[in-house]
Amino acid sequence: MQFSHAEGLMPKEETLEISRQHKNITIGIPREISQEERRVTLVPEAAGLLTQNGHHVLLETNAGLGAGFTDHEYSEAGASIVHTAAEVYKADMILKVAPPQLEEIEYMKERQYIISAVNLLQQEKAYFRMLMNKKITALGYEYIQDEFGSYPVRRTISEIVGNTSVMIAAHFLSDPEYGRGSMLGGFSGITSTEVVILGAGTVGEFAARTALGMGALVRIFDDSIYRLRRIQELLNNRVFTSIIQPKVLTKALRTADVVIGAIYSSSGPTPCVVSEQMVKEMKSNSVIIDVSIDQGGCVETSRLTTHKNPVLKKYDVIHYCVSNIASRVPHTASYALSNFFAPLILNMGEAGGPENLIRSDRHLCHGLYLFQGILSNKYISDLFDLPFQDIDLLLAAFD
Repeated sequence: MQFSHAEGLMPKEETLEISRQHKNITIGIPREISQEERRVTLVPEAAGLLTQNGHHVLLETNAGLGAGFTDHEYSEAGASIVHTAAEVYKADMILKVAPPQLEEIEYMKERQYIISAVNLLQQEKAYFRMLMNKKITALGYEYIQDEFGSYPVRRTISEIVGNTSVMIAAHFLSDPEYGRGSMLGGFSGITSTEVVILGAGTVGEFAARTALGMGALVRIFDDSIYRLRRIQELLNNRVFTSIIQPKVLTKALRTADVVIGAIYSSSGPTPCVVSEQMVKEMKSNSVIIDVSIDQGGCVETSRLTTHKNPVLKKYDVIHYCVSNIASRVPHTASYALSNFFAPLILNMGEAGGPENLIRSDRHLCHGLYLFQGILSNKYISDLFDLPFQDIDLLLAAFD
């Protein structure tokens, strides 16, 4: 049916978009009880932004202290300071950096929302069982995607880790106790520091940027030609790149001053690409930063270390194997996390609550592994032999 031009110009009733009613959310930020975790999910400025938009922030006392933020800064921004974890866990939604430990899950109330890391390889079946029994809706922030299909939190933290790993290497290379008093980089009249990077992902990219910026000679290894081409384009530099071949890698390791292990596995432990024999042939007082230790490590001689005792020596080679490198720079890393969480909470409020945003945002659903106590992640289901339901069917059933 066609309408006349005159009819199209006839005055009509104004049509307005029907918006969902804004919902104020109470957000609880407990103090991290892991000794290795010093970051906080919201910085004071972000807490202030949320309170100005009608939300309520409950902060356990000293939750931001490890990252350099005081209770006074939070209270000035409008957050409420509470003195026990039990009070924080009365909130509608819990924001944590590290996954809740079993004793923290005990505080949680039924049908609560939680956003935290999952750290899947460090979990046990009891963790998921307890959350399921309390009908918790849980999001793992490292699995949340954006509209471009990338993982914004994972990428941001990887950028920080890549930069920081080179700074750590520079520290131990120059340290009079562990290293040999060498400066990382290049200097007129002397040979440049040689840095070998294993993995051409985001960590490897930003480690390479930092090392190149300091004047080092960089060699990058990966098992993907595509990623090697991509990193050369991103760096805008014809750095040495190679597929991981034992003979070529062994030759590079013999002269390397620094090795950054940044290989990521999408499922299961990281493959070990540097053998014990390769480490034996490395230079005395050279430095290995095994970023991949989160997934088991890509160097055979790596052993998990802590921020308090971060290094070990094997065959006179320094090994830095801390699983949470971003927590070494907690102030910066907290801002990075906060820049993601604050807009997310605002969007949840505008959508009428977290559940409405989950229903409408398919990218957010990638981070969802529990919906009202029902496991919606197939990989976790297979790994721990737990019952699983497809998220699309779940959301349709709860409409």
